[in-house]
Amino acid sequence: MESPIRAGQIVVLNGPPRSGKSSIVRVIQDSFDGVWVNLGVDVFARHVTPQRYQPGIGLRPGGERPDIEAVVPALYAALYESIAAHSRQGLNVVADVDHHDAYSRSPQVLRDVAARLAGLPALFVGVRCPVEVIMRRRRETWGQPWEDGAAIPGPVLRWQEAVHDPGIYDLEVDTGQLSPTECGTAIARRLQEHPAPSAFARLAEAS
Repeated sequence: MESPIRAGQIVVLNGPPRSGKSSIVRVIQDSFDGVWVNLGVDVFARHVTPQRYQPGIGLRPGGERPDIEAVVPALYAALYESIAAHSRQGLNVVADVDHHDAYSRSPQVLRDVAARLAGLPALFVGVRCPVEVIMRRRRETWGQPWEDGAAIPGPVLRWQEAVHDPGIYDLEVDTGQLSPTECGTAIARRLQEHPAPSAFARLAEAS
């Protein structure tokens, strides 16, 4: 009789665009033991979602695209079902996302997807970053014009305000203070600690 497959570890990184999540993903894939599959927002939004529904789960806060909002909960559900399926096959999964509920209506996506990870070892990590650091990264990597001390664009502020609501995490890291490697070290340490991660269970039970 074959032994049951041990579920793979899941690490979900949640934070606004340019907060450094992708760099932490690379650290986890390159330095953590075992096979770590990346099932994050960039992969799913760019390479899985049909062009006419993009950015899909990457839709930014503010209710700007009500024409595609209806499909977002289903896309998130499919993403998390895939995360769960990989874990049940013994594969470790790291997923970088930017959850928010600031659509033209409130679908409560995070509560729904949290329930889909029930019974699986899933760590929910809040990736925080000062908005000024984010603006410098947007300037340096995307060429967006911005001078230090200038006003922060509304869409960027909305990300900062919406992505960490309600702020229930197992661990938080600040990429304005920590390097990707240091964030990876903090995540590895938390995976070895007790009590077991509980953020997703608490989110699933939230009213």
